[in-house]
Amino acid sequence: MKFRLLTLTTLAAAGIAGSAFAADTVKLGYQLPLTGDTAQYGQDFRKAAEIALTEFNAAGKPFKVEIVFEDSRSDAKEGTNIARKFVDDKEIVGVLGDFTSGVSMAAAQVYKEAGMPQLSQTASHPDYTKVSKYQFRNIATQAQEGPYNAKWMAAKGFKNVAVIAEQTDWGQSVVSGFSDAVKANGGTVAFSEFFNRGLKDYRSLISKLERAKPDAIYTGFFYEDGAQFLKQLQQLGIKTPVYSTSAAYSPKLIELAGGAAEGVHLTSNFLPTDPSPNVQHFVDEWKKRSDGAVPGQFPAQAYDAVRIMLAAVEKASPNPTREKVRDALAQTKDFPGVTGKTSFSADREAEKELVKVEVKGGAFVPVAD
Repeated sequence: MKFRLLTLTTLAAAGIAGSAFAADTVKLGYQLPLTGDTAQYGQDFRKAAEIALTEFNAAGKPFKVEIVFEDSRSDAKEGTNIARKFVDDKEIVGVLGDFTSGVSMAAAQVYKEAGMPQLSQTASHPDYTKVSKYQFRNIATQAQEGPYNAKWMAAKGFKNVAVIAEQTDWGQSVVSGFSDAVKANGGTVAFSEFFNRGLKDYRSLISKLERAKPDAIYTGFFYEDGAQFLKQLQQLGIKTPVYSTSAAYSPKLIELAGGAAEGVHLTSNFLPTDPSPNVQHFVDEWKKRSDGAVPGQFPAQAYDAVRIMLAAVEKASPNPTREKVRDALAQTKDFPGVTGKTSFSADREAEKELVKVEVKGGAFVPVAD
């Protein structure tokens, strides 16, 4: 924490009379994709972060917080460059992001060496938090979601399943986390294949899926790819049940896929229809900034991640350091977020509860089984 108390005489002598200085300001960094193929996610993260930051700075705290946003473009090299920039800024005591596991893990190597606490709202690759004691995440991993969904599908009687996922580190963790659990439960993986993010034509992949004759299909994709896949599945008359990870949970999935999304099952830890006051407050604030659109899980994850980091900074005050903020993050217990209560385990994993959801009548609806 840096105190910037300068007299008017001093300011005038420096030729900067009239400039606005915070009497007591803490800086955080946020690396996220603001341009490029995944810019829509980064823009949502920034919007959610600004909601959380505005609320914190208006709450009468003894200090203000500034967040420095940097565009990683979901590129590992750029993410690493940003990490070096944040590390070199001695005023920054903690960092949020990145979006993808690959970029988050690349940047993590820099933060590891510098002792900078890093909290990602979405990096779900199991190896991310293994980089060092400075990496935290506010999302369930595929090592958690895979077994959860495999058990769910087995309980529905699906023993012979197919699994597809995007060709990324995250996608590979989707396939391994789910497939291992299916086999452990006595099931069979009839078909497994990866696809490139942004694929427009899934017909060849769908033909392979059809030949494998699975009881159900498990998918690792985000809403853009998910909508395209579901529409083509419907066009080809394939009625095999589809399950997915929380990465697909977004109102945009239904908006883009239309009726083809009906019946899709997935997991989430955020439902905008939850009547809890804190959830409805966030939904209302989001709508004000989004032309009435409802937030999905990822903006909610970002909102909670920023609030968890802000709470850690407050706990580490006065004079928070990177190490003190890291220790405060590690002590997070039952943080009351819009994505449910969050605690960090000894391995800095988020201990969160998942909710089963199905698309019914053009909306995400929680289901018991």
